[in-house]
Parts: sequence; structure tokens; C-alpha cells
Amino acid sequence: MKFLPALFSLALFASCQESTTSEASEAAASTEPKGPHPALKDPSLAQEQAPAEFKAEFSTTKGNFEVTVHREWSPLGADRLYNLVKIGYFEDIAFFRAVEGFMVQFGIHGDPAVNAVWKDANINDDPNVGQSNTPGKLTFAKTGMPNSRSVQFFINYGNNAFLDNQGFTPIGEVTKGMDVVNNLYKGYGERPSQAQNTIQMRGNEFLKQSFPELDYINSAKIVD
Repeated sequence: MKFLPALFSLALFASCQESTTSEASEAAASTEPKGPHPALKDPSLAQEQAPAEFKAEFSTTKGNFEVTVHREWSPLGADRLYNLVKIGYFEDIAFFRAVEGFMVQFGIHGDPAVNAVWKDANINDDPNVGQSNTPGKLTFAKTGMPNSRSVQFFINYGNNAFLDNQGFTPIGEVTKGMDVVNNLYKGYGERPSQAQNTIQMRGNEFLKQSFPELDYINSAKIVD
């Protein structure tokens, strides 16, 4: 029995040593610098496949809203949004086009260097599987050319079914906080959108100088 205290002391010492090592590792990890995700400057690094369904929460200057994305509606579109959220793309992103009764558009990055690599990182169109651009639906913005979806999105305010056969395939819908989306600043209407080339080149420096009342996405994250 005399050896039990010694064994106990040894075990206690090992346990304390492990605890101290673990705490030191956690402290070191918490102090490691976390810079921008490399994919912000290289779209080829953002190729993860999205789950069949996921939710993304957007924190904005007017409050939070949540979208539910269904991959079966638009597989390539769902993958792109999933990756953009995960790499931290949606930080300080303006709602630069908000038109009452029509839609609100966002997705041009505030950093021109990020815009330079992402604006033409297009994905192919997904065929419409029966979803329509009804109020609250989330859809990629695109040009009139096929396969021109990249990083711009819009949320429908009105019933915009006329867009359905033009390649504007919904990828999801707002399931929480539509009141926040409805309350985004609309006073500039189409005016900022008419300066998209300038926004791409000068980013938020131009927007905040020329259109100071715009609302912004502060951040976005995937939620359970």
C-alpha cells in the first residue's frame, strides 16, 4: 500500500502537465493572426460542394436575416454562395441597388483587389427546376449573356416571375428577417447600379462618399 501515494502523485503530475500543455496550445492558437482567406484573391480555392440544404445568416446595418438554400434548386449556385460565405467574402458589402416593389441587389466587394479576381469568376447557369422569383427568393444577378453568374445576388421584393425564363434561377429564400430586408435603404433606387464599373474599380471608398445612406452586410456565416 505504501506505493499508492507515489503512483497517485505521479498520475496527478501527468494530469496537470497535460492540462497545462493543452491550455498553452489553446492560448497559442487563439493568438495566431487570422488574416483574410486566401480564396478572396484566388477563386480556384473556393470549390467546396454545399450540403443539400444549408442556412446562412447575414448581419447587416439594419439587423439580421437568414436564408435557406436548397442545392437541388441550383447546384452550382448553391455551391458558390456556400463558398463565398465560408471564406468571409460578405464583409462590408453594400446593398447598392434597392428598388421598392422589385428587388435589392448586393455582392460587389468593397475591396477593388477582390473585385478584380472575382467579378469574372463565372459559373454556368443551372436550369430552372420550377422555382419562381417570388417575394423573398434569393437569386444570382447576371448579365444578359449565358453563364455570367459570379458574386452578385438579389432578393425579390415583388413577384418577378418574368425573370424565370431569362436564366435567373432562385437558389434559396429568406426564411427569417424579411422585415430587415424590406427595411434596407431604397432612397437611391437605380442610381448606384448605374455606376457599377466605378464601384468595381473604387469599391466602398466610392460608395460611402457618393451614396452615404446605403446599408451594408457586416458579415455572414453558415448556421445550423
